[in-house]
Amino acid sequence: MPTLRTLSFAALCAVLLLLLPLRATAQTAIEGETVYTMAGDPITNGVVLLSDGVIEAVGPATDITIPEGYTVHQAAVVTPGLIDTRSVVGLAGIYNIDDDQDQLETSSPLQPELRAVDAYNAQEELVEWLRNLGVTTIHTGHAPGALISGQTMIAKTHGRTVNEAVIDSLAMLSMTLGPQVSSTFDTPGTRSKGVSMLRTHLLEAQAYHEGMQAEDPADRPRRNLQMETTARVLAGEIPALMAVHEVPEIMTALRLADEFGFDLVLDGVAESHQLLEEIQASGFPVLTHAPMIRPSGPTGSAAFDTPAKLHEAGIPFAFQSGFESYVPKTRVVLFEAAVAVANGLPFEAGLAALTIDAAELLGLADRLGSLEEGKDADVVLYNGDPFEYTTQVCGVFINGDHVRDTCL
Repeated sequence: MPTLRTLSFAALCAVLLLLLPLRATAQTAIEGETVYTMAGDPITNGVVLLSDGVIEAVGPATDITIPEGYTVHQAAVVTPGLIDTRSVVGLAGIYNIDDDQDQLETSSPLQPELRAVDAYNAQEELVEWLRNLGVTTIHTGHAPGALISGQTMIAKTHGRTVNEAVIDSLAMLSMTLGPQVSSTFDTPGTRSKGVSMLRTHLLEAQAYHEGMQAEDPADRPRRNLQMETTARVLAGEIPALMAVHEVPEIMTALRLADEFGFDLVLDGVAESHQLLEEIQASGFPVLTHAPMIRPSGPTGSAAFDTPAKLHEAGIPFAFQSGFESYVPKTRVVLFEAAVAVANGLPFEAGLAALTIDAAELLGLADRLGSLEEGKDADVVLYNGDPFEYTTQVCGVFINGDHVRDTCL
């Protein structure tokens, strides 16, 4: 007969199994009147099969037989999961109180060692809000406002903990140039002072990186978290994400990237229309400001047609929600893209900037951004044109899990 100790151990194991995150095992078929795979032409009367958390098959209904036992969902339009390429959601919370505002540490203007993954709250209500509106992946982290505010991360908008949600715990290093910094910190007070402080830090990180290459460990500098993170930018391991809106800041960002040889992602860039040739020649991508951002101060030149101009110039770009200082703290990239499409951006270019182009910009196109066999089963269902104001998101799948099943 089993002993009490044996029974207690068995009960403990059962409880632990219940607490472990479950792998998606649902088998699902999605039928769409129009399926935008973002890997080719849209499919009329298409079918997407999901199994074990990945996309099993995609194609016209005439070519795909739905296996027995699959749960079938129907939609007017089907797209890949939407990607928000610049957010502070998960660090910034919905209530705008001290306890849910971890997006910007104001004790120093240079803090590259701050890790977004240490502050991210997967259960934050803003995460759920974005998920319900079709955003399945966010690139989030420390906000603009400091010369170096900290690190960013990439996460799915699904999961009980950061460990379940995270895709990349260190994606980019968040930096800012311009008046926004001097309005937050006592120093720097001017543009030139801010750039001087940042350049000094980059030179120190450069020396630290060179010192760490010494063959004899005794000759290497003592480990320094600040220098270590910035050195990874200089080594090309992660890009600098630089929030710059006005012409002087944009040109300085390009100049610093050329001087130190790091990869750069331009964030915001409200006056990009004045420097399209320079940005295009640099080859660096743009996370365009939210088209409906309030135009004031550094963003005074923000415009609804900025994405259209970037597209016409052949500059790779994607949409972001950005950071708002008022509740609910974030915008929704689907709505921002809709405004851009209404102001000259071609429909499929707008959809691409929310999906496959965003995935490529984040280095995740091998698993996100399009409906293709083997990719993550992140899918959004709509009851009409995704960019039409009256259309609702009526279903969301993340890693094959059905996380939303009513229209919003």
